[in-house]
Amino acid sequence: MSRHIERAENAARLLDVTYKMSLLPYEVVEPGLAWAEPWSVPLVTQGLVTMYYDKYGDLAAENVLRLMILDTANPSSIYSCLHAARESARSVRGAITSEMYEDLNSAWLEMRDCDYATIETRGVSEFLDWVKMRSHLFRGVTFGTMLRDEAYHFIRLGTHLERADNTARILDVKYHTLLPSAADVGGAVDYYQWGALLRSVSGFESYRKIYSDVITPRRVAELLILRDDMPRSLHACMNFIHDTLETLCDNSSREVERAAGELHAKLH
Repeated sequence: MSRHIERAENAARLLDVTYKMSLLPYEVVEPGLAWAEPWSVPLVTQGLVTMYYDKYGDLAAENVLRLMILDTANPSSIYSCLHAARESARSVRGAITSEMYEDLNSAWLEMRDCDYATIETRGVSEFLDWVKMRSHLFRGVTFGTMLRDEAYHFIRLGTHLERADNTARILDVKYHTLLPSAADVGGAVDYYQWGALLRSVSGFESYRKIYSDVITPRRVAELLILRDDMPRSLHACMNFIHDTLETLCDNSSREVERAAGELHAKLH
């Protein structure tokens, strides 16, 4: 449930940043780097390249949006995530609060009535902001209404597992596939892409506050991997995952706790 909500928010964040990146003049100048175009970023990040090519062929903004927002065959689409979250909530309704269920149910009912024309009329950015706000609302309702029992800890664990996975994916994609040519490393496009990456994890203002300097790959990596005071960094997520597993695990599940502990230690 919480992983699906977090995944929907992450998809919305990525699509919103991609939309803004696509406004930048862009030209792929090296053969074999067609996937360096901005609208390839969410597809590569979410592992949807093959599905996209099989269904749509040529890369186009509208088709990427359709696949990642509305496609019921894509388990990571926003539509699929909100539906799965609502169904999960319904199956464990006795373990969550009525406010949590009502929040997820109303989000799903609104999403169910959306089609691409509705999104276009509303505005792509406005729709993606709505998805992000529904995720924020769910976290707030969960924090404000739920007993701090096992169910609560599992919900928060799912959120941070999904968040860590997303941060790792976007860093990996930026390092390996985004620039249209090797000559662009350190250039204006590279700078803008790192800034867009930071915005996709709400890290741009934090970066400016901490470093007060130009954006560099090394510092972005430091912020999003090693700093435990950055909410979406790998270190912060692993701190939470490790501490939560210590609370949840008994003698029969210590292997999971040990694995998390090893990963946690590598980030110190």
